[in-house]
Amino acid sequence: MRQALLTLLFAVFTQMASAQTAHWITADDLLRNQQNTWMEFRKDFTLKKKPKTAEARIAADSKYWLWVNGQLAVFEGGLKRGPNHTDTYYDVVDLAPYLRKGRNDVRLLLCYFGKPGFSHVSSGLAGVIVDAPAIRLVTDASWQSQRLQAYQTCGEPYTNFRLAESNIRYEAPLNSPQGGTYKPSIEIDAWGEGVWGKLVERPIPQWKDYGMKITSNYVTTEDEQGNRVLSVRLPYNMQMTPWIDVTDESDGTCIRLETDHVWGGSAECVRAEYVTRRGRQQYESLGWMNGDVLRIIYPKTARLTVHGIGYRETGYDCDFEGSFTCNDTTINRFWQKAIRTLYVNMRDNYFDCPDRERAQWWGDVTILMGQSFYQLAPLANLLMRKAIRELVDWQKEDGTLFSPIPAENWDKELPAQSLTAISTYGFWYYYMHTGDKETMAYAYPAMRRYLALWTLDDDGLTCERQGGWPWGDWGTDVDMRLVLAAWHYLALQSAINVAGLTGHNADIADYERQMQSIKKAFNRCWNGYAYRHPSYHGATDDRVQAMAVVSGLADSTKYDRIFEVIKTQEYASPYMEKYVYEALMRMGHADYALERFKRRFGPMIADPQHTTLYEGWQEGGYGGGSTNHAWSGGMLTDICEQILGIRPTAPGWKEVVIHPTVSPITEAAITIPTVAGPLSYSFKNDGTIYRTTVTVPKGMMVHFIAPDGYTPINNRNGLLRAGTQELEFIKHQ
Repeated sequence: MRQALLTLLFAVFTQMASAQTAHWITADDLLRNQQNTWMEFRKDFTLKKKPKTAEARIAADSKYWLWVNGQLAVFEGGLKRGPNHTDTYYDVVDLAPYLRKGRNDVRLLLCYFGKPGFSHVSSGLAGVIVDAPAIRLVTDASWQSQRLQAYQTCGEPYTNFRLAESNIRYEAPLNSPQGGTYKPSIEIDAWGEGVWGKLVERPIPQWKDYGMKITSNYVTTEDEQGNRVLSVRLPYNMQMTPWIDVTDESDGTCIRLETDHVWGGSAECVRAEYVTRRGRQQYESLGWMNGDVLRIIYPKTARLTVHGIGYRETGYDCDFEGSFTCNDTTINRFWQKAIRTLYVNMRDNYFDCPDRERAQWWGDVTILMGQSFYQLAPLANLLMRKAIRELVDWQKEDGTLFSPIPAENWDKELPAQSLTAISTYGFWYYYMHTGDKETMAYAYPAMRRYLALWTLDDDGLTCERQGGWPWGDWGTDVDMRLVLAAWHYLALQSAINVAGLTGHNADIADYERQMQSIKKAFNRCWNGYAYRHPSYHGATDDRVQAMAVVSGLADSTKYDRIFEVIKTQEYASPYMEKYVYEALMRMGHADYALERFKRRFGPMIADPQHTTLYEGWQEGGYGGGSTNHAWSGGMLTDICEQILGIRPTAPGWKEVVIHPTVSPITEAAITIPTVAGPLSYSFKNDGTIYRTTVTVPKGMMVHFIAPDGYTPINNRNGLLRAGTQELEFIKHQ
């Protein structure tokens, strides 16, 4: 016992001593605010024996790559700043697998963005800090460092203002063959001090590295400027870093590395350049880009031989554990594009798009979250938890919630999106799929403060908040007063749920009073045919009719009229269309929902050039929208929850209901990787007999409800527990 206590005290003392001596370091303290600065740091040290574990805490502004004894230990470490306005994330990396007894060496490459973006806050100073107490490895002035002059920034066009990343230009002739000139690093602040603020542990995994893929399978063409263009069709739209293997008989040839997404709809996106030296050389541009096609471009007159082109795919570390297939080839193709679009929009945070913005807009986040829960491994849930905590921790002093965050050059509230975030489609939806009560308790005070900003008018309806951008959807004819009222109603319902969960029961009565008022006032806007606010003078809004249904503001007596309106109005963008399909399915019109879906989404589903879904209804729609916007995958969630009828009824998927809807999908199979284990469900409906197989993980209870119009054969019990069960239902005569 005494020995164990001494060991514990020694470990605590070592940790404290290390934290006091580890310092942020930089190679040149005069490089404040200089964009796209690259530095290299080196340290040699000796170990008496190889340790079993050697955890290092590493933080950087902005990104780093780490080699230990020549082995790549971390590819693009660090997360964009920050968890809040002032602080910085740090990684925890076990260095033990790369260490050895005796002499060891560490090499760290640092990239400093040096500019703001819609998902990054710059500290104003390039720096890195390493604290590995088990091996007494800490950053200080003994680390040798240098600024790497070979890393430059491409000329115009530059990346647009939404991106913190710059276009990387690497000039190989400036890379010293002797390894450069190193000097002692400059110590700045200790752990948790200075411009980087407090350090917060990285809440999501390090990136998954799919390895370098090298190919000689490319198409050679010429562009209008007479350049040779080598085009590699990638397997799909991915986050990747390009690689080349070339021989130049001269030096100074500028090779452009870019994808078909170098122009992200309406703005300049990430590209790269490599300037050769004489001889054979390989180069990987470390700033990730995305696209379906990788292009290598250089002057036709260059005496250049290309031996190989490669790409390293990296991405969020979660597996595609879910699966789905059905008898409809269009839906199967959509599903694959939806999953691909979802994954390419996940990294440091959820994105709206991976090329133009990389920004965590919360209207997008809620739709991406639903798709993640039904098809990605539970590790994806950590990205949603991070999104919630960031939204809360970036709340303004006046209570306003805004997005995208983290952001240094954006602070405008989109009221409809902020309400969506805290609604039953946002925070409460997250809780039901994860059972994460701790995050709900953390988020509730911010929900309450934000809802306090919303007021009701003399009629009892939600007053319109302009915010910084009163955006409700792309397209035209948005009846904004009623759109906001519906989202407000859903946010209040979510607040009631979270308040009850977290012991804030005294708040519930006021939320209920507001909901009752909104419902009465909203229904006074019913004109006998549709919902329209008196101040609205555009065409009747299909979005409002859908929101009335999914929020519960409309009762079933209005469904027939609402259905007729939705059949004639198609103003919703792919973003709000998700809720239109859900409303149609809830009203019993799954067949028409699928018909409308195929008509509106058909062109982007059939598009052979893009493996992802568009932001608008056509490529470049809504002012140049992107072709990889995951909000367009919302139908994936609708199919799971409405047609297949699968949804959790107790937090963390402990209890589940399966109530399928009869639709043109007559055969399907799905596996959902829930936090309680994989739930598998398949069915086949021949028009008379509905046969289904359900495999339930241990600890989950499933309530299976017969499809409407069908009766269980032999009156089989619909309560299912662990194991595989087969059920049959017969259509009513």
